[in-house]
Amino acid sequence: MTSDAPSQTSSPRARTALDAVADEHVARSIESDPFLATSLGVPGHEGEVTDYSPAANAARTDQARRTLDRIDRTPDEDAVDAVTRAAMRERLGLEIEFADRGLDVASVNNLASNLQMRDVFDQMATDSAEDWEVIAERLAKIPQSLDGWAESLREAAAEGTVSARRQLELGAAQARGYAEDFFPAFACEAKGDDAQRERVQEAAAEASRGYLRIADVLESLRERAPEADAVGREHYQLASRLFLGEEVDLEETYAWGIDQLHEIIAEQEQVASRLNAHYGNDGGSSIEAARASLDADPARILHGTDALRAWMQEKSDTALRELTGTHFDIPEQLQRLECMIARTGSGGIYYTGPSEDFTRPGRMWWDVPPENTEFRTWTETTTVYHEGVPGHHLQVGTQTLQAATLNRWRALMCWVSGHGEGWALYAEKLMDSLGHLEDDGDRLGMLDSQRMRAGRVVLDIGLHLQLPVPEGLPGADGGSWTFDAAWDFMAPNWGASEAERRFELNRYAGWPGQAPSYAVGRRTWEQLRAQHVPAGGDPREFHRRALELGSLPLSVLKEALA
Repeated sequence: MTSDAPSQTSSPRARTALDAVADEHVARSIESDPFLATSLGVPGHEGEVTDYSPAANAARTDQARRTLDRIDRTPDEDAVDAVTRAAMRERLGLEIEFADRGLDVASVNNLASNLQMRDVFDQMATDSAEDWEVIAERLAKIPQSLDGWAESLREAAAEGTVSARRQLELGAAQARGYAEDFFPAFACEAKGDDAQRERVQEAAAEASRGYLRIADVLESLRERAPEADAVGREHYQLASRLFLGEEVDLEETYAWGIDQLHEIIAEQEQVASRLNAHYGNDGGSSIEAARASLDADPARILHGTDALRAWMQEKSDTALRELTGTHFDIPEQLQRLECMIARTGSGGIYYTGPSEDFTRPGRMWWDVPPENTEFRTWTETTTVYHEGVPGHHLQVGTQTLQAATLNRWRALMCWVSGHGEGWALYAEKLMDSLGHLEDDGDRLGMLDSQRMRAGRVVLDIGLHLQLPVPEGLPGADGGSWTFDAAWDFMAPNWGASEAERRFELNRYAGWPGQAPSYAVGRRTWEQLRAQHVPAGGDPREFHRRALELGSLPLSVLKEALA
C-alpha cells in the first residue's frame, strides 16, 4: 500500500467505483442516524432524531455488512482506493463485532454513550426564531430515541450484556440532571414570540420526561449488572482495537506507560526547581510546591466563564496566526475557530468539527461545572493547542477538506481515537518544541497533561485487566487494582481538581480502552515522524501528507505512509 495523500491545492480526483460505495455508505448512515448528520454538519435532518431500537440497530449493522460485501466485489482503481478499502474493512468489521456482542447499545458511561444524545443541541443553530422552531421539533422527539434505546438496553441485558452497576447509577443521575437542569435552562434561551417560546418550553419538558424515564430504566437494570468495574481481557482487547485501529501488546504497553511516567516526573521536577526558585517558596524540586505557587499567582487566574472564553479565543487566534505559513500550510477555511462554553456543566473539554461546507466552523468547548468560577491559565494553555491548532482543529478540518480528493467516508465519517487524540497530544509536545511553551508555568501544565495521559495507560489497562499495581510511582504501592486503588493513584499524578478526577475515573471505568489511545497514539505519531523525517529535518511535508490521509486506523496509517 502506498501513500495516497494528495495536495490540498490539487485538482479533484476522478471518482472511482469504490468511492461510490463509500459515499453511498455515508448517505445511508446519515439517513438512518440524524444525530450523525448534525454532528457531520450535513443539512436536512435537523428536526429528526435517531432510532436506537433493536430493529433500527440491526438495520444499521446489516448496512455495514452489505457495504463490506460490496467492497469485496469492487476492485481498486488507484492508491486512494487501497487505503479506503483497508480502512473500511477494519472499521466496519469492528462495528459489526461490537454490534454482534451487544456492546454498542449496551454501553452506558458518563461521556460517550447514547445517554449523551442531548449533546446534539450544542451543534444546532440557535440564532433565529426559525432555528428554534426546528429545535422544538427535535426536542419533542427525544423521548422516541430514549424509549428505543431502553428497549435495546433491556434486550441486551436479557442476553447477558449490561454495563457495570456503577455506570448505570451514574447514568441515571446524569439523566436526571439533564431533565432537571439542562433542558429547562436551554429552553429559556429560545428566540421568537411568546407562542414560539412556549412551544420550545413544552418540547423541552417532553425531552425532560423522556430522560426521567430512561433514568428509571437504568436503575431497573442494576440487579442484573456486574458489580466489578473491570471488563476483562477479551472485551478490553476488542475495545483497544476499536480505539487504536491496531492490536497492541497490552502488557508491553502497560510497562511502557510506567516508564513514561518515570520520565515525565523527572522532567517535571527540573521545571519545578526553576519555578520554585522564581517564586522563592523554598520548594526545591517539589512539583506540588510549584503547582501551589502557580495557582496562587494572580497573573495566571481568570475570573468567570466570559474571561475564560475570551482568553481561549485570544490564545487560539494567536496560534493560528503564528503557525500559518511557517510550520503548517493552514487553508483559509480553517482560519476560523470558535471557542465556546458548553451548557451541561459536566467538566469535559472537547472539539466539534466544522460542517461539510464550512458554514459552521470548528469549535472548542469547555463544559464548566457551575461551581467553577476561577480558571488557571497555566494548566490550560496546552489544552488550547490540543483542541485547536495544531491539534484537533487542524487535523479534523484538514480531513474534512479532503472530500473532493478522497471520498465522503474518509473525509467525514472515519474517526479513530488513536489517530486523532494521538495527533492532538503529539501537537502539545510539538508546540513545546516550537517555542510556544517557553514559560515554565505553561510548560509544567503541558507536562501535567502528558503525565495524566501516561497515567491513564497504566490505570486503564491495569484496572480492566487486573494487572499488578506498579511500585515506585506516586500513589502506587503494589497490590491489586481496584476502583479505590485507581483513585489513590490519580491524586498525585493527575493535575486536576477532585471533581475533575472523579469524572475522569468514572469515565475510564465505563469507557475501557479509550483513555490510553491518546498516549499510545502519540507514541505512534512520534515513531512515524522519526521514520519519515531526517534527524533535524523540517517535518512540515510529513505533517501535510499524514493529515491529508484523514483519520485512519493506526495500522492502515503506517502502511499508507510506508
